Amino acid sequence: MGVLVDSRKEGLVLHGLAKQLTVPHLIAIGVGSTIGAGVYILVGTVAREHAGPALTFSFLIAGIAAALSAFCYAELASRCPSAGSAYHYSYICVGEGVAWLIGWALILEYTIGGAAVARGISPNLALLFGGENSLPFFLARQYIPGLDIVVDPCAAILVFIVTGLLCVGIKESTLAQAIVTTANVCAMIFVIIAGSYLGYQTGWVGYGLPTGYFPFGVDGMLAGSATVFFAYIGFDSVASTAEEVKNPQRDLPLGIATALSICCGLYMLVSVVIVGLVPYYAMDPDTPISSAFASHGMQWAAYIITTGAFTALCSTLMGSMLPQPRILMAMARDGLLPSFFSDVNKRSQVPVKGTLTTGIVAASLSFVMDVSQLAGMVSVGTLLAFTMVAISVLILRYVPPDEVPFPSSLQESIDSVTLRYSTQAISGKNPEIGTSGDSSQPLLREKIIVAEKQEAQASCLPQAYVSNVLEGALDEENRRKVAGWTIMLLCVGIFGLTLAASNLWIPGLIRLTCCGVGGVLLLSGFICPFVPLLPIACILINVYLLINLGTATWARVSVWLLMGVVVYVFYGRSHSSLLDAVYVPAAHADEIYRSSASGDMLA
Repeated sequence: MGVLVDSRKEGLVLHGLAKQLTVPHLIAIGVGSTIGAGVYILVGTVAREHAGPALTFSFLIAGIAAALSAFCYAELASRCPSAGSAYHYSYICVGEGVAWLIGWALILEYTIGGAAVARGISPNLALLFGGENSLPFFLARQYIPGLDIVVDPCAAILVFIVTGLLCVGIKESTLAQAIVTTANVCAMIFVIIAGSYLGYQTGWVGYGLPTGYFPFGVDGMLAGSATVFFAYIGFDSVASTAEEVKNPQRDLPLGIATALSICCGLYMLVSVVIVGLVPYYAMDPDTPISSAFASHGMQWAAYIITTGAFTALCSTLMGSMLPQPRILMAMARDGLLPSFFSDVNKRSQVPVKGTLTTGIVAASLSFVMDVSQLAGMVSVGTLLAFTMVAISVLILRYVPPDEVPFPSSLQESIDSVTLRYSTQAISGKNPEIGTSGDSSQPLLREKIIVAEKQEAQASCLPQAYVSNVLEGALDEENRRKVAGWTIMLLCVGIFGLTLAASNLWIPGLIRLTCCGVGGVLLLSGFICPFVPLLPIACILINVYLLINLGTATWARVSVWLLMGVVVYVFYGRSHSSLLDAVYVPAAHADEIYRSSASGDMLA
């Protein structure tokens, strides 16, 4: 289908963001946003409680699960290269209401995520200065008795520094992130090389245990993979920069895939080394890597590892704050938020106002509030976005939009292109516009039927589509209904299956019934390989993780989403750009866009 032009924004998209990013920039953003300090802790926690020496397989399985979402992001980012990431894709494929909720959830994710990361930097920085209380007074955490809070000036200052970098320009901020990420990767390479040397010297004591390679069984390994899955989230930051990439159709898939591959490889190599140096049950859950080196007489290695954790957090902070202004900008372009957020600075070509707003809010939260207890809310936003992106891939493949909305300001270009197509159809100069039911053109009808059969086979359409629709009359409306209902029933089946499988308190008969019905709906929808199986597997994994996040997390998120519904009802709907939009056939979108762009240049 090529690039899907997001015509609802064409009056504004060109006003803006600089196309300066290439594959190396995208890799820096992806790796920097993904590899946080969590890996320096997850290794010990997951090995002790879940996986044991099989930790490497947990990282591998989690990497494969993350790759499913990454592939979906790569396809949509290359076909719909505009700012907004999952919000943008949901707007095009599902609708404004669902897109608003996804965007609202992403705002929560990036705000809390950025504040939590910033809050975790000062303890690691203190270790580099010599100890927990060794930071200068103006950077150290201080307890305020009257308010019963612990303020963190260092976190707020770092957020403001990152905000300033992001305001300078996308290329400059990406370069800074690449430098910090390189330091983190070098620290991880040191762990791999030095740890391998120690392992060969000591005989890899962690692998010679009587409990074997799977002390907690395969179930423990899978439970570990569910835990470390969240060490891979971050590649969605790459998709948020799609509008700033020079060649999005080529560079975005390469950037996302390469970044995820690098992260998975580093995670697996680090886990191979650490679980071999120390028996899994003897690992320090708080500082597993540095304590593993210290147990072999290399206490000085703790400084390198702490430096890696510090740079990882700084890089992750930049990755957390980069997408938020672009999502706000995309929502403001659609009228769902005030136009204040859609302004792009002419010099730096970034949404400076949105970036400053994001920085001020994140700095305030990180200064006065320990948001670690809200970390589960970040996971909800991420998994909701991943799920909606996978659903959007199915919709874009099987039920692409017939019409796309254009702003009324482009009415002149719309009329011009529409008149041209109408004239060509009447004069017979453009036979492709004739309908397949025109009996005066039997050869054309036959060619169209053959072409649509080939397109259906190439796109791996449902078998019901090919047999029931293409073999008979070309009933486009019936085809779209079949595909739409199949996608909906597929999602219902996945939800029922995962809900019944995850909640042991449900009576056995009801659980078995729900699992059976859900499994039938899941398996009966599509049977072709890769697509749709890849997005289906992605939806299945993400829904399973969502259901298992816990009641308390969902209660907090529900309050936030309810606030979003109120904002949308009282502001978003009444200011939506769709209120005065002009709908035109999707086949005409590219030409209308080119016509309006050339008219602006002539003016």
